[in-house]
Amino acid sequence: MKPSIVASEGRPHPGRSLKQAIDTQQLGLTLRTVYEGSVDTQPITDTHVELLLRLRQKERELRRVG
Repeated sequence: MKPSIVASEGRPHPGRSLKQAIDTQQLGLTLRTVYEGSVDTQPITDTHVELLLRLRQKERELRRVG
């Protein structure tokens, strides 16, 4: 998987542009590790379920367009 280019919301460091490459695969693995170690044992709230359903719907819409 190639790194994604995303806009930075912070101020750029001297000599860096506002956009920078992020290794989304590494980011995903790191987030999964943190999640499995802390959040995974807690119940999912109704709010989280709603957010997941909205995300799934948005992903389907993007797949249809692309």
